Amino acid sequence: MSIAAYYLNDPSAPKPNSPTHIGTNAYLEWAGKLLLEQRWDCGAWGLIGGRLKNGERYAQGIAREVREETGIFLPESAFVQMRVYDDERIAAYRDGTVWRMIIVLFRAVLQTPPRLVKSRESGELRFFSQQELNEIEIVPTHRDLVEQWKPAFD
Repeated sequence: MSIAAYYLNDPSAPKPNSPTHIGTNAYLEWAGKLLLEQRWDCGAWGLIGGRLKNGERYAQGIAREVREETGIFLPESAFVQMRVYDDERIAAYRDGTVWRMIIVLFRAVLQTPPRLVKSRESGELRFFSQQELNEIEIVPTHRDLVEQWKPAFD
């Protein structure tokens, strides 16, 4: 059973009742494919990443999130900041907590096949080709980001 619902620019989304969260997400690529995690809170697929800790820099946060969620250790310098998304991305939880998120998007291209170690936040970790991305359910707050992804090296 889903414990969270996500909304993107949806007028029917509940109004936030908690502070806005800044998070980082990444296009993690290997062999022309994009790494996604199947989220434990809703069952849909999403980009690797999460909320920044207090005082954490963007690159520091994405390096930590990638390490925690995938077991991949990359230096902050491996991540290239792509864009900041500050539109209406809403997360609503079963306990009544609702917050708006701002996403700082990064890209990192892996040079060797990674050994993936999923965290308790992930049901599964998997690399997808662009065609395969059309066949899965993607969390609404990441759907547009995933649709905009183009492999770094075709």
